[in-house]
Order: sequence, then structure tokens, then C-alpha cells
Amino acid sequence: MKKLRILLADDHKVIRDGLRLLIDGQRDMRVVGEAGDGQQALQQARDLKPDVVVMDLSMPELNGLKATERLRAEQPGIKVVALTVHEDASYLLQLCKAGAVGYVLKRSAGDDLIRAIRAVAAGGLHFDPTLASEALRGHSGEAPGKAGSHTSDLSEREKEVLIQLAWGYSNKETAGDLGLSVKTVETYRVRINEKLGLRSRTEIVQYALRQGWLNEAHPFVRPSR
Repeated sequence: MKKLRILLADDHKVIRDGLRLLIDGQRDMRVVGEAGDGQQALQQARDLKPDVVVMDLSMPELNGLKATERLRAEQPGIKVVALTVHEDASYLLQLCKAGAVGYVLKRSAGDDLIRAIRAVAAGGLHFDPTLASEALRGHSGEAPGKAGSHTSDLSEREKEVLIQLAWGYSNKETAGDLGLSVKTVETYRVRINEKLGLRSRTEIVQYALRQGWLNEAHPFVRPSR
């Protein structure tokens, strides 16, 4: 079995030690490196090419937010899961914009982090559900979508395309999964943007979260890769 390669970035060694024990205890993943600050995290990511970086937000030299932004710009194939004590919903929105695809609170059970790592490695998203709901409520004035736009404005196929995009699928991957041409997917994407006023992937994710479409129980949940 090919194991997921995980890089830990946290300025507290005792936390890294605990995370290493937790992750190395899984059959399908292993820790390949550790970093004590944001700059080290970037260098280790360049050298080790991990599948997932578990990133603390509060670190010296370069904080987790900036490190995530730079890492995703340099190596977009590496997934970032933010692991933090911050329960302020604004951090979640900032991390989404920076490119993180997971957000786990340090007070959460270890199983939550393991689920997050597996989810993002498979191309999905994993956000603390309570925090995600709070973020969207707290930013209702900035909520994605035109005023007065409704889910009913979208066709069933447009909903499927939007959900694929929210999960981080490319136009090509979406076309393959849904049996469409890339050009057709691009056309659907334009229609979605026109109907809902969504201008970025972050806004697409926020909209899909509001609709409850990123829940595993939803019939439009993304297919397995």
C-alpha cells in the first residue's frame, strides 16, 4: 500500500511529537518531515514533496496563512490542512482564500484530523462544520451570489458542475466524471457565474457549503477519484 506522505508544521515540538505518533499509527500514512516555522515548512515542502502539509497558523518567521499562500502558489499539488486553536471564523475564510482545503481545530479529536488528511488527499475538502456555518453566517453580507439569486436558478447539471468545482476538480476532470466535453463544462461554468455572481473558487466553496452540498450524505457529493 502506498502511504500518504505528511509534513508537520508547528512551532511546538510536543505537538509535533503527538501528531507524528497519531499519523504514523495509521496504515495508510506516514510523517516524512517536520518544520518549526513557516519558512522551514516551505523549504521542507520543496525538498520532500509531501502529499499533505498539516499547518499550524501561529508560527514564527512566517505564519501559517502566509506559508499556505506561498506553498500553494509554488506547489499547487500539495494539499494544506490548517490545524489551529483559532476558533474565529474569519480565519477559515482567509485560509480558503490562501488555498487551504482543510481546517481542523486543535481541540477536536485526533480522528477528525485523520479524516481531514484522507479527505483532502483524495481531492476533497474538510472544514470544521460548526466553524464553517459560523463563517458563512458571520459574512452573510458578503455571501457569494447575487442578491435575490436562488438555487432554483440552476439546472440539475449546473448544480453537479458547481459541486465538482467546489471540491477542487478541474474543468477537464469534471468533464470526464460527468461525461461532458471540456467546452460544455466551461459553458456551464459561465452560466453558473452569470446566475449566481460567483467570481472565485472561494465563493464557489462558500456557496456550496451554504447549500449543504459538500456533505457526504448529499446525492450530488463528488464521486471518488
